Amino acid sequence: MHIPNEMLNGSVSSVSAVLAVAGIALAARAACKAHDQPGVLRFAAVSALIFAAQMLNFPVLDGTSGHLLGGVLAAALLGVPFGVLALALVVTVQSLVFADGGVQVLGANLLNMAVLGAGLGGLLHEALRRQGMRQPLALLLAAWGAMLLAAAACAIELALSGAAEAGKVMAAMLGVHALIGIGEGVLTVALVTVLASRVATRGSWHVVTPLSGAVLMAALLSPLASSHPDGLESVAGRLGFLREGAPSLVSPLADYAVAGLGETALSTALAGLAGVFLLLVLGAMLAGMLRTLNVAGGRPAAH
Repeated sequence: MHIPNEMLNGSVSSVSAVLAVAGIALAARAACKAHDQPGVLRFAAVSALIFAAQMLNFPVLDGTSGHLLGGVLAAALLGVPFGVLALALVVTVQSLVFADGGVQVLGANLLNMAVLGAGLGGLLHEALRRQGMRQPLALLLAAWGAMLLAAAACAIELALSGAAEAGKVMAAMLGVHALIGIGEGVLTVALVTVLASRVATRGSWHVVTPLSGAVLMAALLSPLASSHPDGLESVAGRLGFLREGAPSLVSPLADYAVAGLGETALSTALAGLAGVFLLLVLGAMLAGMLRTLNVAGGRPAAH
């Protein structure tokens, strides 16, 4: 659901950027004040895992693929504020390093996937749990709902930009992402069940488990991802607003491939591993900064 530059106009991009910055700033403020912060390496490893998992496009109906959004997954593993920040970091790296999602519309992608997907999706999961719903069902419904929230926001942005008629693009986006959301929900339940288990959170395993998963997905599974267009590309093709534009930035890892190696399994795997390493480093830096601010504010940081 990464929107390219050519699909949105400047005013929509600007407004969505303001909303995204406001949402991420609120999340950062809440994260700094949190009494229970995830460990620095835990945050970094989960961020890397979400990056790698988003590379694994899975097929849905009519020659369309989908991939994990990961908002509720991040919120469930890290807490809602840190989940928003993890998704924001992943989406930003995808745009700037891998040319996945336009730089000029980065605000819209952050709004849809980080603020709505992880923020509202995470809050929905917490609300369902407070109502007594069992964890697997709460995760499934919240992840599915987060996917639809992000898809609806994307449809509104496209309609306001004049890309397609509002009713048609909303129906098309919600229709295909309702199916993708089922995969989102199942993957979220499976990953949270594994990563939040007693064994996976004991000692150093709380870092080793998500990091090992990220490496496995990037190195071995990402080359097997479906080559079908994702939900947004499929809708754009059907409604006639799919445009091929040049990337805003030239990157040696554009389209998750290493320059000079072409679209090969080795190229995809190496690009994925580079992304995992980059998210691990940047995630540790961001979490370390938030931990420092937390301690400076007089609250003990979690280990």
